[in-house]
Amino acid sequence: MSAATPMETPPRLAMGFACIGHTYSHLFAPIFFTLVPLALEREMGLSHGETVSLIVVGNALFGFAAPLAGWLGDKWSAVGMMAVYFLGTGAGMIMTGLAETPLDMAIWLGVTGFFASIYHPVGIAWLVRISVNMGTVLGINGVFGNLGPAIGAVLAGWLIQVHGWRAAYLAPGAVIVVTGLVFAFLIARGVIVESKRDRRPPPPPVSRADTLRVYLVLIVTMMSGGIIFNATNPALPKAFALDFSDVGAGGASGVMTVSYLVALVYVTAGVMQVIGGRLADLYPARQVYLLAYLIQIPLLAAASMLGGGLLVVLAIFMVGVNTAGLPVENVLIARYTPPHRRALIYGLKFVVAIGFASLGVYLEGAIYDFTGGFFWVFATLAGFAALGAGAILMLPRERAAPQPAE
Repeated sequence: MSAATPMETPPRLAMGFACIGHTYSHLFAPIFFTLVPLALEREMGLSHGETVSLIVVGNALFGFAAPLAGWLGDKWSAVGMMAVYFLGTGAGMIMTGLAETPLDMAIWLGVTGFFASIYHPVGIAWLVRISVNMGTVLGINGVFGNLGPAIGAVLAGWLIQVHGWRAAYLAPGAVIVVTGLVFAFLIARGVIVESKRDRRPPPPPVSRADTLRVYLVLIVTMMSGGIIFNATNPALPKAFALDFSDVGAGGASGVMTVSYLVALVYVTAGVMQVIGGRLADLYPARQVYLLAYLIQIPLLAAASMLGGGLLVVLAIFMVGVNTAGLPVENVLIARYTPPHRRALIYGLKFVVAIGFASLGVYLEGAIYDFTGGFFWVFATLAGFAALGAGAILMLPRERAAPQPAE
């Protein structure tokens, strides 16, 4: 990144808050999905499908509330919305940890999802504004997003053993609130300031027809990729819990085994986002995006037939390739969207990618409850990957221009 002027937020500071904010945004759902087989099914007295359904409203609001957050980020203040994001998300997680009934938990998970929805449209648009090598920066930011499920899984498993399941929400919620207070203090002191100027040179103009075409294709791909991601989130902890049977007996070693395996999958897979982002800087985004969806098809098909250690290894590549497409997706949106509408369009993206695609949670729970296994869960997700690949073939062709080093 280039050096900051006196009236700009220092780029490294902005990058730091943007990255840690991305991690926080992906904590509340993975913590929940890890708690489901380890504690909540017994605590709430519900089936697997009924328990995972408690987060559906929160997941939906995580996506559906994003356009409002993006519009406010464009019209009011990106840094102001980031402060609201930190404080509101942390408070929602604290209240989730205090929930007494399934309804209470569903309500506070909904509140948490509502405030967490601010990050993606506002934080990503803010990051795009301060970056030069956009794909690489978005890929690095994506790694921090993948740290959310990893940290959430390990944190949930450890806190269940030491302090009980409530601490899995209370402790990180308090940390996020403190981060928000520090962020607000830096705004008040003028260290973090609002900026409407891109550091990256503007892209060449594109036609309205190509822009509409790209948006229509992205609706299909984001829905497909989002369903795969949302369905995989609850599927992996449950599948690992079934394969590593200590959990079924309530063994502490089994609880931590599942947590560590989920963390291993998401941390290792996160590296793929840097690779995907870097490839988007070097090659046409259309080709990189298509490759990400094509590779998912055989991986998901194989996951429907494997278990145990082989499933763990396969899950690393499966989740990694799914997330590798995300920085490419954000590059395409930035390329075809004017800067003054970028946060709004990113918000609309997450209506599809998280809001509507949160049905993937219902899909996973319903198929598992109906079939008693994961064969048809992963087979169905392979079909969504094929649908996404077919849609990408309709994207307009482009040539990638070399980008300056940051």
